[in-house]
Amino acid sequence: MLSEEVEDVALIGRVAAGDAEAFAELFRRRHGQIYRFALHMTASPSIAEDVTQDVFLAVMSDAARYDVGRAGRASVAAWLCGIARNHVRRRAERDRRLQPFSDGDEDEGVDGVLAVEADALGDLTRAESIQALRDAVSSLPVKYREAVVVCDLEEMSYRDAAAALGCAVGTVRSRLHRGRALLAVKLAAGARLEPNELGSARENRTGASTSSRATSRPPNQTLQSVRDLA
Repeated sequence: MLSEEVEDVALIGRVAAGDAEAFAELFRRRHGQIYRFALHMTASPSIAEDVTQDVFLAVMSDAARYDVGRAGRASVAAWLCGIARNHVRRRAERDRRLQPFSDGDEDEGVDGVLAVEADALGDLTRAESIQALRDAVSSLPVKYREAVVVCDLEEMSYRDAAAALGCAVGTVRSRLHRGRALLAVKLAAGARLEPNELGSARENRTGASTSSRATSRPPNQTLQSVRDLA
């Protein structure tokens, strides 16, 4: 077990025993991650703040529910994200300002990219790609959005992701694969619909295609950029 996780587990045990200093330290260590998860899921800073507060209020009363001594348990971070997921879903049920929380499939145009490595962002500048990716992630059906956020943005292991999302590891893998494919389709569609924002002006000035000079950026590296800037 990594030293960071050992420290988290120790803090949870102390929080369960009523240690206020341990709670403050756990909040300091993990509130940013929980806020980031909620923000990517809801696209609303204010709701992300509310969810983060709700999560740590739940920790104050329910820390003892985290089984410190059980072998094979999820990490504390995964446990916290699982709580955040529940709060996000409950909030979505009553708040129409959130991005649609459909659990349905969006298969149109996906099958053609499942077997290839997507390079939908080749013609985007860095700032444009970040915003395009945020918008694309926010528009994914919730089950795929969750998988992309916890695996690619929060870089959880499949085991921890499964614990946070309340499903099997195989389900996480399947949803992540489909979510990445949907992202590639959405980003490629955005690039086709907004040529002026994606480099056509530069192409017209130079007479050369920007796509031919673009450096390939795999989807997971672009997702890392969003995580770092969140």
